[in-house]
Amino acid sequence: MKHGAEAGKKAHWSELPERASRYWHVRMLLILFRYLPMIVVRLLTFPVALSYFIVYKSLRDDSRRYLERLALAIRSDGRGRKFRTSVFKHIHAFALTEVEKVEAWGGKVLLRRIHFQDDDRSDLAGRLEKGEGALLICSHLGNAELLRALATFNRTGVSRDIPVTSIVDFSVIPCFSRMLEEINPRSMTRLVSANDIGPDTVIILQDRIAAGELVVIAGDRTSAHTRDKYFLFPFLGEDAPFGYGPFFLTALLNAPTYFIFALRQKDVSLSSQYNMHVHKSPVSFDCSRKERDSRIAELARLFAEYLEAYCKQYPYQWYNFYNFWAEV
Repeated sequence: MKHGAEAGKKAHWSELPERASRYWHVRMLLILFRYLPMIVVRLLTFPVALSYFIVYKSLRDDSRRYLERLALAIRSDGRGRKFRTSVFKHIHAFALTEVEKVEAWGGKVLLRRIHFQDDDRSDLAGRLEKGEGALLICSHLGNAELLRALATFNRTGVSRDIPVTSIVDFSVIPCFSRMLEEINPRSMTRLVSANDIGPDTVIILQDRIAAGELVVIAGDRTSAHTRDKYFLFPFLGEDAPFGYGPFFLTALLNAPTYFIFALRQKDVSLSSQYNMHVHKSPVSFDCSRKERDSRIAELARLFAEYLEAYCKQYPYQWYNFYNFWAEV
């Protein structure tokens, strides 16, 4: 594990303006969502993405940095695959995903649009059917809200209701939180602040998992408050920092853990179908405290490998618009 004091200081992601989350943007999206057919709202993502592409140079720069690294990584695989970068397509895919998050929380995403893969989905579904819970580690690749929204409306394909608790950083997504509260007030009762996790919170989360619920946390951002703790792993050709906190919490909860990715079959589509990928972590934390740190690092490394593989497969659906490779 590295410490940020060892590296040159650069702007942390939490210090950057959330370009897509000003509240008037959120209000406009909600109005469009309520009064226009979804196909029209989806079509409007094109001019919205174009405006962001024109106005925000830093957004273009962040997208280009990621896509160029991705193109080099894809070429270095030696599989003969060609990848032509398009910053506008990346921004447009992001705008479309934001609309689909609202669509999901509005209860308009049906299970038939989700295509589960031949992976560990059946293992997770089997646990849930037996009334057993789990911890899910997601990312900013694809639509991380999709599973939580489906569970809220009992559309997971499991025969019982499955409450889902998401661990989020309220300090950097206030507009998103307000949006969720307006679309679906029930959702706010299942959000836990990442900055307030202590011994009591861990016990609550353990109890929820034991009761057959799901707990979800993202693994591809360093913490806004403990930014000096992270792992460095190879990611698209260069070492990048992955936060320590999500994987340390996984060790504390000591629950069955799955990496989960909900990804549009086409990067840009007016009628989106999603592939849901589920991978069970082989890392167990039934071990001594001395061995725990190495297992936490192994869990984080596995997550980074899955994230890299899916970024290569779904190149325009990773939405960390900042310099992900800068040590903090």
